[in-house]
Amino acid sequence: MLSQQSKKDIKSKLNFIYKSTKFKKELSIFADEIFQIINNYNKFGKKTKTLKISEKTSVLICYGDSLLNSSKEKTIKIFKKFYKKKLDQFFEVIHFLPFYPSSSDSGFAVKDHYQVDKKLGNWSDISSLSKTTSIMADVVINHASSKGLWFKNFLTNKSPGKDYFLTVNKKFDISKVVRPRENKLLKKISIFKKNNLIWRTFSDDQIDLNFRNPKVLLRFIKIMINLVNHGVTIFRLDAIAYLWKKSGSKCINLKETHEIIRLLRIVCNSLKLKPTIITETNLPENENLSYFGIRNNESHWIYNFSLPPLLVHSFLFEDSTYLNKWSKNLPQTKIGNNYLNFIASHDGIGMRPVEGYLNKKNLSKFFKRIKKNGGQLSYRKVQNSSKKVYEANITLFNAFQKTDYDLRGKYFLERYISAHAIMIAFEGIPAIYFNSIFGTSNDEYKYIISGNKRDLNRYKWNKKRLESLLKDKKSKQSAFYQKIMKLISIKKKNKAFHPNAKRENLNMGKKVFCFKRTSLDKKQIIYNLTNLSSKHQKFDFNYKFKKCKNLLSKTKINSKYELKPYETLWLSNYN
Repeated sequence: MLSQQSKKDIKSKLNFIYKSTKFKKELSIFADEIFQIINNYNKFGKKTKTLKISEKTSVLICYGDSLLNSSKEKTIKIFKKFYKKKLDQFFEVIHFLPFYPSSSDSGFAVKDHYQVDKKLGNWSDISSLSKTTSIMADVVINHASSKGLWFKNFLTNKSPGKDYFLTVNKKFDISKVVRPRENKLLKKISIFKKNNLIWRTFSDDQIDLNFRNPKVLLRFIKIMINLVNHGVTIFRLDAIAYLWKKSGSKCINLKETHEIIRLLRIVCNSLKLKPTIITETNLPENENLSYFGIRNNESHWIYNFSLPPLLVHSFLFEDSTYLNKWSKNLPQTKIGNNYLNFIASHDGIGMRPVEGYLNKKNLSKFFKRIKKNGGQLSYRKVQNSSKKVYEANITLFNAFQKTDYDLRGKYFLERYISAHAIMIAFEGIPAIYFNSIFGTSNDEYKYIISGNKRDLNRYKWNKKRLESLLKDKKSKQSAFYQKIMKLISIKKKNKAFHPNAKRENLNMGKKVFCFKRTSLDKKQIIYNLTNLSSKHQKFDFNYKFKKCKNLLSKTKINSKYELKPYETLWLSNYN
């Protein structure tokens, strides 16, 4: 049964969130319904494999249809066969990007959270995988599809959907609203004999939900319980920062949004399974860090959004200055909280997280090189009606292909693998995008057809073709796969790579990036040293590193050793 303290905390959160809304008198009813939802699950709900965080924990990011074949077999089943054969021994968690019926944005315009897209499979496919692998799923909480049942019911005043979507009038002040996109925010809509404006943060097809209505919050608690009952143990709260809107405010990171996350955390902690919450907040660093909450009472994990742009920039311009500054200032995590490290995903390389690190001149050079390497830029509107780059759309392979110092791309593979070595060794849990494992290049054909810049990095592989390429030891795909899986294999065997193992930044000059990891029991130390340049770098190995062994090769490290171009060493005091 739910504890009295949890009941008290839930009531307190509801009162804070809804004290200024028309639902204030009904809050005890909503609280009782939440209590009942939790108690019912704890009594009758299914229990799934629980994830124990350790150096063995890594996340695979993929779509339910990242792999296809010519048969009519459901794509999650196709993926499962490949996963069991090639990836199962390396990853403890699979993050399936939205697998629900959707009308656009590669699954992020959800029509029905209670269904699995029939082209992908069904709930039994998710449940089956969850028996041996932890499953992370998106809760697309900020918005829903304009073509889904909820919005259709909203337009006809029926449930579920009645009052689910956010409408405002002309008096609502949007002058300070922070935008992530270029599309028009508000659309005129005539409904119930009134002219209103409907809110669309991300696209014309993604209509923002009205969290001023507690029934919407209750609906998402039920959705999360349904996911748990089908084997999901990690919730990715998509676009959560935009959840609450207030006239005259930035309509991002508002207090009510943080209180909703705290309430969801209490709900999760009250379930017998205790699922994990991760917030997706592609924002400047301090704003992103705020989602751990006060006394770590919000998200269990947060995305390490500053890592991808700073890491890519440091390799492209052979300069660790900004990466060092960031790494030195990044707070150490506590047990129970983690950074989710990544350098590629289904989205582009977010640029808001480097605000305060890269200036206009640096950004201009960065964007110029990204374009030369085949990338595109996506923009967001700012208050003065101008626009800024929101993200760079490019695969990691193309991003590292050439630099201003390596115009022929001689060292593209070395850059690529060392970037992954840094990400995997860094404090936190590494998450690797499916396409990055195989060095997948820009999907120009898909982009030309769709016009969606993000489609450059959303290639769908034919399973037989990929398997054939992996058998060919000379293929690009085989080389990338072998090298990245080797990094993960080594990580799994070394306690200094525990997600919460202490990290200390060591400034070795602009051409070398270095940090130290110390295991929780303080017995193992690993130094990550990376040459960020296309030149050999002389280095004094007589000091801290002379008794260390390189985990990445059998090469002996002595005082005369020189770091090769873009070489990474993992030096351990024992192996």
